[in-house]
Amino acid sequence: MKKKYQAMVLSCIDPRFQPVVFNYLKKRRLNGKYSSFSIAGAAIGVTAPKFRKWHKTFWDNLETSIKLHKIKKLIVINHRDCGAAKIINKKKRFDNFNETQIHVNSFTKIKNRLKNKYPNLKIETILASLNKKVEKF
Repeated sequence: MKKKYQAMVLSCIDPRFQPVVFNYLKKRRLNGKYSSFSIAGAAIGVTAPKFRKWHKTFWDNLETSIKLHKIKKLIVINHRDCGAAKIINKKKRFDNFNETQIHVNSFTKIKNRLKNKYPNLKIETILASLNKKVEKF
């Protein structure tokens, strides 16, 4: 019997959030059922102009995951206290509001691109915190 993969998970490389991502996916009973792609900033890393050189790698990887694993969903997990968000922040202060706007902007961009390129692929966008709080956007 072939294994049924359900999703691709886009998450950040930040070591502090690896347990948060793992436990969240485990709680959802997705262990062993997803392809994983990790890059600095997660959605920020694949949408922000500052990281443009990384974008093609992600989209090529997603296409490969769709072809090989027949995934039906992309789960994007960004996180608070994000270094990539700090890098692209154009405001002098970096507070919760500014950071949230950066994440929402990256979620909007990735959703729009996904809708145009893969209209049948579902997407979930999530913002995690170090305290293990997970917000869906």
